[in-house]
Amino acid sequence: MLRLNRYAIITVGKTHSGKSTFAEELHPHLSNSHIIDQDNHATFINTYYKDMLPEEGPNVLKYVVSQSILDYALDYTHAHLILSNANLSRVGRSKLLDQFRQRGIKTILVYFDLPNQVLEERIEQTNRSTDIFRVATTFEEVLERQSVTEQEEDLLPPTQSETDHLFVIKGAKDTHTVISDICNIAE
Repeated sequence: MLRLNRYAIITVGKTHSGKSTFAEELHPHLSNSHIIDQDNHATFINTYYKDMLPEEGPNVLKYVVSQSILDYALDYTHAHLILSNANLSRVGRSKLLDQFRQRGIKTILVYFDLPNQVLEERIEQTNRSTDIFRVATTFEEVLERQSVTEQEEDLLPPTQSETDHLFVIKGAKDTHTVISDICNIAE
């Protein structure tokens, strides 16, 4: 049965802001949904195809794998899609949102707007694998790079004009409310 209102829920935020945790928490509450997480794709590529990765420049292989999985989900399922990756670039985010609009899929952006101090504390306590890295060696390095480049025009926070619905998470206390709101919208 074809879904009349299909949604793509897209997380936006820096490392350790809670994007993957949010996706995992949302998934069981949002019926007929799939999670597409670029960290999983990076781990797969770094495990089996590390010798194919360029030493510098964009990680084209990760983007191709991620796009192939997204295309498959769009073409062969009718599920809601939960995209768990940074999506910090406005240009990249716009291209992604356009893909959904062209297919009649409504979008929900969830922006994780946590202070760097909170992210630094989370990084200190993390036990997450660094298998997702191609160039960086630590999560501190990733956060530093994201913080320095956030001043660039392309890395502005998302706005309501970009999407059908925008939610902002400023702390863990917001998560359950946002999940409830998304489920009410999508169901």
